[in-house]
Amino acid sequence: MIDRARLEDIVREAGRIAFGSWPGAGHALESWEKTPGNPVCAADLAVDAFLRRELGRLLPAAGWLSEETADDPARLDRGLIWLVDPIDGTRDFIRGRTGWAVSVALISERRPLIGMLAAPARGEEWIGISGQGSWRNGEPLRASRREVFPGARVPADSLRREDRDLATVNKPNSIALRAAMVAADEADLLATLRWGYEWDIAAAALIAREAGAAVTDAFGDPLNYNKRDPRAFGLLISAPAIHSAAVDRLAGRAHALARPRR
Repeated sequence: MIDRARLEDIVREAGRIAFGSWPGAGHALESWEKTPGNPVCAADLAVDAFLRRELGRLLPAAGWLSEETADDPARLDRGLIWLVDPIDGTRDFIRGRTGWAVSVALISERRPLIGMLAAPARGEEWIGISGQGSWRNGEPLRASRREVFPGARVPADSLRREDRDLATVNKPNSIALRAAMVAADEADLLATLRWGYEWDIAAAALIAREAGAAVTDAFGDPLNYNKRDPRAFGLLISAPAIHSAAVDRLAGRAHALARPRR
C-alpha cells in the first residue's frame, strides 16, 4: 500500500530541513506566538509545506491534519489520513535544545498504521509499524517492564507532592520524545493531564505500543484518531504492570481537570 522506504526518506528530509534552521546548529531563526504561550517558527511552516507536498504525492488518497495547517473537515470522509506535527517541541527547537522531533503518522479507520519521529539534533530516527514492532535507528525497542509503581521513572522537571514516590528523569519538550522514552525503557511512565491534539501523540503512541507499552488517554481509555474534534484528554503510556496504578493515581485529577470539556 505504501512505499516505506520513500516514507522514511521523506521524514528524514523533513528532519534535515528543520535542522537547517535550528538555532542549536548556529542558525538564525524567525519565531513568533500564534497565541500567547504558543510559539511557532519559520521552520514549522517550511517543514509542514514540504511534508504536505511529498506525503500527498506518496499517498494521494490520504487526508491531512497538521498542527500548522487549517483543518479541512473533508478529512473525516477519508479512510486514510496523515497526522503531522512538523516540529513537536517547538520551545526546545527555538531555544537551541535537542528535545524536538518531526512527527508523522498514517491513520487508517481511526487506528495508526505507521508512525515515525525524526530527531536529527539527537541523531535519532524512530519508527513503529502496527503489528510488526518499533525501532530506533534500526534497533528493536522493548518498553519498560517495571512492575512496581513507586520509584517509576517519569520525564518531568518536578513532581507534585503526592507523586514524590516517583523518580524524575530528563524531560525533552517534545511530548513525542517523552513517549518514546517509555518505548526505549528510558522511562517507565508518561502522564499528561490536559487536552492535547492527535498530531502530538499519534506516531509516538504507536511506537510505544509496538514496543510493548500500555497506551491510553488519562482515563485509561483507548485512543482514537481522525475525530471531528481532534483532541483527547491526557496521554498515559507506561510499563503494562503499572498502568492501572497510574490510572488510579490520576483519576481524581483527570476528572476534575477534564470536566468542563467532557
